[in-house]
Amino acid sequence: MDSSHYDVIILGGGLAGLTLSLQLRDTLPDARIGVLERASHPVPEGAHKVGESTVEIGAEYLSKTLGLKEHLNQCHLRKYGLRLFFDADQSHDLAEAGELGASHLLSLPSYQIDRGVLENHLAELARARRIELLDGVRVRDASLGQDAPHEVTAEVDGQSRCFTARWVVDALGRASLIKRKLDLAEPNDHHCASVWFRIQDRIDVSDWSADADWQQRCSQMPRWHSTNHLMGPGYWVWLIPLASGATSIGIVFDRRMHDFDMLKTYDGVMDWLARHQPRCHRALTASSGELMDFLYLRHISHGCRQVFSEQRWALTGEAGVFLDPFYSPGSDFIAISNTFITELVRRDLAGESIRRTVRQFERSYFSFYQSSLKLYRDQYEFFGHARAMSAKTIWDYAYYWGVLAVVFFSGRLTDPRLLLRNGGALESLVSLHADMQKMFLDWSRAEQSGARPGLFVNQSDMSLLVRLNRELTEVSDETDEVLDARLQRNADMLEQLAAELASLAPRSARPDPLAKAEQALPENWLILQDLPKAFFEPQPSPTVHSPPN
Repeated sequence: MDSSHYDVIILGGGLAGLTLSLQLRDTLPDARIGVLERASHPVPEGAHKVGESTVEIGAEYLSKTLGLKEHLNQCHLRKYGLRLFFDADQSHDLAEAGELGASHLLSLPSYQIDRGVLENHLAELARARRIELLDGVRVRDASLGQDAPHEVTAEVDGQSRCFTARWVVDALGRASLIKRKLDLAEPNDHHCASVWFRIQDRIDVSDWSADADWQQRCSQMPRWHSTNHLMGPGYWVWLIPLASGATSIGIVFDRRMHDFDMLKTYDGVMDWLARHQPRCHRALTASSGELMDFLYLRHISHGCRQVFSEQRWALTGEAGVFLDPFYSPGSDFIAISNTFITELVRRDLAGESIRRTVRQFERSYFSFYQSSLKLYRDQYEFFGHARAMSAKTIWDYAYYWGVLAVVFFSGRLTDPRLLLRNGGALESLVSLHADMQKMFLDWSRAEQSGARPGLFVNQSDMSLLVRLNRELTEVSDETDEVLDARLQRNADMLEQLAAELASLAPRSARPDPLAKAEQALPENWLILQDLPKAFFEPQPSPTVHSPPN
């Protein structure tokens, strides 16, 4: 056999490429799999790549699908949920800010990942499982054949080499070779940028207040383990702990509302923080931790016209699409695309036609992408609005756990019959989801922002969210009939939740269908009984409003 021929060759050995190689190996034990990676292993720990936080789908993929649970528990930090602070810019005491988060853990784990540690471990596993990982390699070109094998040209140890493969998967990130070669890049009108850096020190928001009651309400779940967000108009600041003791800090912002050029340097970021988040600025100034890296991107979000092909090529990870760091969907979409690709390769190598399957999988993938894009596009304007943003977060969690996560956790992601049987209910939910995102924006424009001092919206006290999270542990053993009934029940639940949240919004912000639904609300509330009383007190209408151009 030609030593340079593979069943599958993966361009890029980062998170997306290495996890795909391991998933392919588990599914196809005899396939010849090659990975070409530009970086040399081991990669640096603590200051390697952004993308440290996972949510449930990505965590399930890493821990269960790939069998990494022990590694995650031993070498990374358990994530204590999403935590948002509102109006933290108005006081040096964080107890005076509004807070949305949890006081105790929910059923499903997620993790704060040190990407360097994880990718080094994945590389070791790949080599141990007979995956041919070549590092220090520069991929130069790919000639995509029709019925003939694909050809990849790369520079290895200073010499040009040609590799052939039945399948080529591009996991090269934003430098995607196939996307550029086939002109697949597509803008998605999400106008956000990001800067991020890491400090070799623990920046702990729990140190930002000495208030005993504030400390006690999360005593079982130290806040520094959360993905902490400092929210403001047109932006959010993340603080993510790493097991190494470092802290990742990033600012994600709408370029129409904040000056990207001002934030392209660390000094510029510190000046910006001094104005917008002075308590964070003070903590960084007081830290003696070394600045480990500093990076930025003008355009963080992008689309792609095609990601899977019947001609036996595919794109995964950021080589295909990328949404936004908020809610940490990056590893989720790696899990989804890798699972689709693995099934396509399995069917093809078994001699099956994949023409129809490619279309079905790509339609599902882009449906998930477009639905998720609605979470972000034109939404940053009200990220600092405590009531509208808290309501949005409750809805977004319920929608995620009640629909997309159910499909993934059930193991039916690649079963098109599931989506065909439930297509009507799911399409109605996609439409309702779009209405809700518009309502949250209109809500913020019709009502002044402003968190009541010390208001705590405790997600772990919300019976609906606790139940939806717990039920994801049950769906993998359900029959098709039981799973279909669950999805229909969740669809009905989301319709009622939409009406309940709409009842809290100013009347002018409610879409007509939701305004009518509110009149028929039952007494068995899904969420209203679990919200703090102060949350029900609306602010007056704003006197001035200037949405982004």
